[in-house]
Amino acid sequence: MDVSGAATTPGPPHLTLAPGRDVTFEHEDRRSRFVCTLRRVGDEAGARALLAELRSAHHAARHHCSAFVLGPRREVTRSNDDGEPSGTAGAPMLQALLGHAPAGGDGLPATDVAAVVVRWFGGVLLGAGGLVRAYSAATEGALAAATWVRREPRSLRRVEIPHAVAGRAEHELHGLDVVVRTTGYGAVGVGVEIAIPADDGAAEAVDGWARRHDLGVRDAGVEWVDVPLPAGP
Repeated sequence: MDVSGAATTPGPPHLTLAPGRDVTFEHEDRRSRFVCTLRRVGDEAGARALLAELRSAHHAARHHCSAFVLGPRREVTRSNDDGEPSGTAGAPMLQALLGHAPAGGDGLPATDVAAVVVRWFGGVLLGAGGLVRAYSAATEGALAAATWVRREPRSLRRVEIPHAVAGRAEHELHGLDVVVRTTGYGAVGVGVEIAIPADDGAAEAVDGWARRHDLGVRDAGVEWVDVPLPAGP
């Protein structure tokens, strides 16, 4: 699990791309190449940066079509056909983003994702229907190849564990359904930050752990956490 980015206005859990490298997928139709790149982004500036990068890297390509979905509730959606007939590129890309349901995601919406499809024309006109199918296929292929995580807001607690009990206490803490990270080592003890899911059982388990070791736990607000999806069968 990865803890990152404090949430000032927590929203509902959702799915997004695992942090790391961009995802790419190539689709070919009658010698036209459609290469889709997906990137996890946090705002419109990030989505437009991806588009600008690919325009620069593939400036000889005829079209650089784009779509993105942002926000825990998918508050922002945009698409652009970049010179293709209206509704044949950006719109089907956006529909692919909105309709994707990653395995193990419990039907949660996927968001904070930008998609750009770069097209190299192969000399054969595909027609409106062919373009819709090609842009959809390129985007859906990239979505299927991506690794997804569940992103959820968690309550933060901070605690300093005395060195005398640190080994046993930390071992117990790592056995709970929480995200744990060390924040520092001092003369008295080890500083630890705990991210607790929105689950009464998890919070009670942390409280019980603290009581057993006579530790004072401080509230530290809320933070978004990436949780890996369960592995398939």
